[in-house]
Amino acid sequence: MAYTRKDVTTLTASERRRFVNAMLEIKRRGEYDEFVRSHIDYYVSDGEGGLRTAHMAPSFLPWHRRFLLDLENALRRVDSSVTVPYWDWTRARSVGAAPWTKDLLGGNGRRSDRQVTTGPFAYSTGNWTLKENITDSRFLTRDLGRAANPIELPTKRDVEGALSEPVYDVSPWDSTSNRGFRNRLEGWGTGRGSAAWRTHNRVHRWVGGEMLGGASVNDPVFWMHHAFIDLVWTRWQQRHREHRYLPAEPPGPGSRQYRRVVARHEKLPPWNVTPDQLEDVGRIYRYA
Repeated sequence: MAYTRKDVTTLTASERRRFVNAMLEIKRRGEYDEFVRSHIDYYVSDGEGGLRTAHMAPSFLPWHRRFLLDLENALRRVDSSVTVPYWDWTRARSVGAAPWTKDLLGGNGRRSDRQVTTGPFAYSTGNWTLKENITDSRFLTRDLGRAANPIELPTKRDVEGALSEPVYDVSPWDSTSNRGFRNRLEGWGTGRGSAAWRTHNRVHRWVGGEMLGGASVNDPVFWMHHAFIDLVWTRWQQRHREHRYLPAEPPGPGSRQYRRVVARHEKLPPWNVTPDQLEDVGRIYRYA
């Protein structure tokens, strides 16, 4: 029977506590940091050589769908009642409300060094020490809204703009694709600064701190953010039932994307699964 992912603002006190406890337990076991390492390893940009799977590529959505499922399975091995809640940042836009509460993710970082000092993931609790992709600090940092140069979270209109795209993705299948649902949602724009950060990408920038790089998984909000991105993909699939993941076939030897992107029926590293197999997950979970 399919389980349900809920809006984070609707979680009961018990559901919040169970989610947090399961997250802290997989961190204690060392499992959580494996997820951080995996995302770092598979964050390959346009400018690098080799296969791109997690970002700047058509497989952005199925890759993170499977990544979320792996995390969720780890949590449910600790507590079978737990699912990953989603953060609808088009509605929950206040830094004083969920998910930024003391009983959930904690709040913003302090002004001096952006260290998160509240909530169960604060360094002072001793339960959330960063171990992957760190330099001087081992504590979680955030800069909600980017105090020095403020930006706004994406809006319902931004999401609708992505949902209105009838085609999943288009050539050249990278961050420069100016049409297609995938890049409208992933959010690689043109220009410099905030003009180049849209939708998914803008949320990472708005949170700041660890969410700015490949080690963004260090902040637990990563999962709530990507659960909402997955929900938006689900809505797009329902709206455009005649359209599928693209490319359907691998780009040929004459293409600059030859062996650089995953086609519909090709295996999606690091798993033995294809984008085609990840398009329908209705038997596994649904969204409230």
